[in-house]
Amino acid sequence: MSKKIFKDYPKSKIIAKLREVQIYEKKFGENETSKAIKKWCTDPVYRKKEWLFRQGVADSIKPNVNYLKDYYEL
Repeated sequence: MSKKIFKDYPKSKIIAKLREVQIYEKKFGENETSKAIKKWCTDPVYRKKEWLFRQGVADSIKPNVNYLKDYYEL
């Protein structure tokens, strides 16, 4: 993995997203997506782990590789 440093989102944006989720849940009720977004908004460790996961996915993509090729065809 490359040496990138986690920089958290501004508090104002996190609070705004949490308000959006609360409004959504009042209208439509809680679901798995809204629970995950709430956790993301309220837990800085969760945000960092999610960021690390996305960085790992991005680092695993290699240039000049045909990911659509069927490697198991005979």
